[in-house]
Amino acid sequence: MGRLICLDYGRKRTGVAVTDPLKIIASGKDTVPTHVIREYLRSYFAGEEIDRLIIGYPKTLRGEPSEAVRYIDPFVKWFKKEFPNIPIVLFDERFTSRMAERILIEAGVPKMTRRDKSLIDKISASLILQSDMESENNKQQNPIK
Repeated sequence: MGRLICLDYGRKRTGVAVTDPLKIIASGKDTVPTHVIREYLRSYFAGEEIDRLIIGYPKTLRGEPSEAVRYIDPFVKWFKKEFPNIPIVLFDERFTSRMAERILIEAGVPKMTRRDKSLIDKISASLILQSDMESENNKQQNPIK
Protein backbone atom coordinates (compact mmCIF):
# COMPACT_ATOMS: atom_id res chain seq x y z
CA MET A 1 0.00 0.00 0.00
CA GLY A 2 1.60 3.21 -1.16
CA ARG A 3 1.33 6.84 -0.20
CA LEU A 4 -0.27 9.71 -2.04
CA ILE A 5 1.95 12.68 -2.80
CA CYS A 6 0.84 16.17 -3.70
CA LEU A 7 2.68 19.06 -5.30
CA ASP A 8 1.79 22.72 -5.15
CA TYR A 9 3.95 23.44 -8.19
CA GLY A 10 5.20 26.99 -8.58
CA ARG A 11 7.73 28.84 -10.68
CA LYS A 12 10.18 29.27 -7.79
CA ARG A 13 9.12 26.76 -5.14
CA THR A 14 7.09 23.57 -4.99
CA GLY A 15 5.25 22.58 -1.84
CA VAL A 16 5.22 18.83 -1.17
CA ALA A 17 2.71 16.96 0.98
CA VAL A 18 2.33 13.23 1.54
CA THR A 19 -0.04 10.85 3.27
CA ASP A 20 0.80 8.28 5.85
CA PRO A 21 0.96 4.71 4.45
CA LEU A 22 -2.71 4.11 5.39
CA LYS A 23 -3.75 7.29 3.52
CA ILE A 24 -5.50 8.78 6.53
CA ILE A 25 -3.50 11.95 7.23
CA ALA A 26 -2.10 14.51 4.79
CA SER A 27 1.05 16.24 6.05
CA GLY A 28 3.29 18.92 4.62
CA LYS A 29 6.66 17.37 3.90
CA ASP A 30 8.92 19.91 2.22
CA THR A 31 9.18 22.98 0.08
CA VAL A 32 11.64 22.35 -2.72
CA PRO A 33 13.12 24.81 -5.21
CA THR A 34 11.26 24.01 -8.42
CA HIS A 35 14.45 23.68 -10.44
CA VAL A 36 15.35 20.55 -8.39
CA ILE A 37 11.89 18.98 -7.98
CA ARG A 38 12.57 16.28 -10.57
CA GLU A 39 15.65 15.06 -8.72
CA TYR A 40 13.78 15.31 -5.43
CA LEU A 41 10.95 13.10 -6.73
CA ARG A 42 13.33 10.53 -8.22
CA SER A 43 15.06 10.24 -4.86
CA TYR A 44 11.82 10.14 -2.86
CA PHE A 45 10.20 7.55 -5.14
CA ALA A 46 13.26 5.31 -4.85
CA GLY A 47 12.48 4.83 -1.16
CA GLU A 48 8.67 5.01 -1.09
CA GLU A 49 5.81 3.30 -2.85
CA ILE A 50 3.53 5.91 -4.40
CA ASP A 51 -0.05 5.17 -5.49
CA ARG A 52 -0.94 8.55 -6.98
CA LEU A 53 0.42 12.04 -7.60
CA ILE A 54 -1.91 14.98 -7.08
CA ILE A 55 -0.87 18.30 -8.59
CA GLY A 56 -2.51 21.58 -7.71
CA TYR A 57 -3.86 22.89 -11.01
CA PRO A 58 -4.87 26.55 -10.74
CA LYS A 59 -8.04 27.67 -12.47
CA THR A 60 -9.71 31.00 -12.94
CA LEU A 61 -13.06 31.87 -11.41
CA ARG A 62 -14.60 30.77 -14.72
CA GLY A 63 -13.14 27.30 -14.25
CA GLU A 64 -10.59 27.68 -17.04
CA PRO A 65 -6.89 26.88 -16.53
CA SER A 66 -5.02 29.95 -15.28
CA GLU A 67 -1.86 31.38 -16.78
CA ALA A 68 0.25 29.41 -14.27
CA VAL A 69 -0.55 26.08 -15.96
CA ARG A 70 1.98 26.89 -18.67
CA TYR A 71 4.65 26.02 -16.08
CA ILE A 72 2.80 22.95 -14.80
CA ASP A 73 1.91 21.27 -18.11
CA PRO A 74 5.54 20.58 -19.15
CA PHE A 75 6.20 19.07 -15.73
CA VAL A 76 3.12 16.83 -16.06
CA LYS A 77 4.34 15.68 -19.47
CA TRP A 78 7.77 14.87 -18.01
CA PHE A 79 6.25 13.05 -15.04
CA LYS A 80 4.05 10.83 -17.24
CA LYS A 81 7.11 9.84 -19.25
CA GLU A 82 9.39 9.34 -16.22
CA PHE A 83 6.84 7.51 -14.03
CA PRO A 84 4.26 5.98 -16.39
CA ASN A 85 2.83 3.66 -13.72
CA ILE A 86 1.90 6.42 -11.27
CA PRO A 87 -1.51 7.99 -11.96
CA ILE A 88 -1.78 11.78 -11.89
CA VAL A 89 -4.71 13.86 -10.69
CA LEU A 90 -4.87 17.56 -11.55
CA PHE A 91 -6.80 19.09 -8.64
CA ASP A 92 -8.31 22.57 -8.71
CA GLU A 93 -6.28 24.58 -6.23
CA ARG A 94 -8.16 27.86 -6.23
CA PHE A 95 -7.70 29.83 -3.01
CA THR A 96 -5.40 27.32 -1.27
CA SER A 97 -2.68 29.91 -0.64
CA ARG A 98 -5.22 32.23 0.98
CA MET A 99 -6.59 29.35 3.06
CA ALA A 100 -3.04 28.48 4.15
CA GLU A 101 -2.44 32.08 5.23
CA ARG A 102 -5.74 32.07 7.15
CA ILE A 103 -4.76 28.84 8.94
CA LEU A 104 -1.46 30.39 10.03
CA ILE A 105 -3.23 33.51 11.32
CA GLU A 106 -5.80 31.46 13.23
CA ALA A 107 -3.01 29.33 14.70
CA GLY A 108 -1.38 32.47 16.07
CA VAL A 109 1.75 32.20 13.94
CA PRO A 110 3.71 35.48 14.13
CA LYS A 111 3.56 37.79 11.12
CA MET A 112 7.26 37.43 10.30
CA THR A 113 6.92 33.64 10.16
CA ARG A 114 3.80 33.93 7.98
CA ARG A 115 5.84 35.83 5.40
CA ASP A 116 7.82 32.64 4.73
CA LYS A 117 6.38 31.65 1.35
CA SER A 118 7.87 28.16 1.62
CA LEU A 119 5.66 27.51 4.65
CA ILE A 120 2.60 28.68 2.70
CA ASP A 121 3.51 26.37 -0.21
CA LYS A 122 3.86 23.34 2.07
CA ILE A 123 0.54 24.03 3.79
CA SER A 124 -1.14 24.63 0.42
CA ALA A 125 0.07 21.23 -0.79
CA SER A 126 -1.39 19.68 2.38
CA LEU A 127 -4.74 21.39 1.78
CA ILE A 128 -4.86 20.20 -1.83
CA LEU A 129 -3.98 16.65 -0.78
CA GLN A 130 -6.57 16.63 2.01
CA SER A 131 -9.23 17.93 -0.41
CA ASP A 132 -8.35 15.21 -2.92
CA MET A 133 -8.59 12.53 -0.22
CA GLU A 134 -12.00 13.83 0.90
CA SER A 135 -13.17 13.91 -2.72
CA GLU A 136 -12.11 10.29 -3.21
CA ASN A 137 -13.83 9.24 0.03
CA ASN A 138 -17.05 10.95 -1.09
CA LYS A 139 -16.92 9.11 -4.43
CA GLN A 140 -16.54 5.77 -2.64
CA GLN A 141 -19.37 6.50 -0.21
CA ASN A 142 -21.76 7.91 -2.84
CA PRO A 143 -21.15 6.05 -6.10
CA ILE A 144 -23.03 7.33 -9.14
CA LYS A 145 -25.06 4.60 -10.76
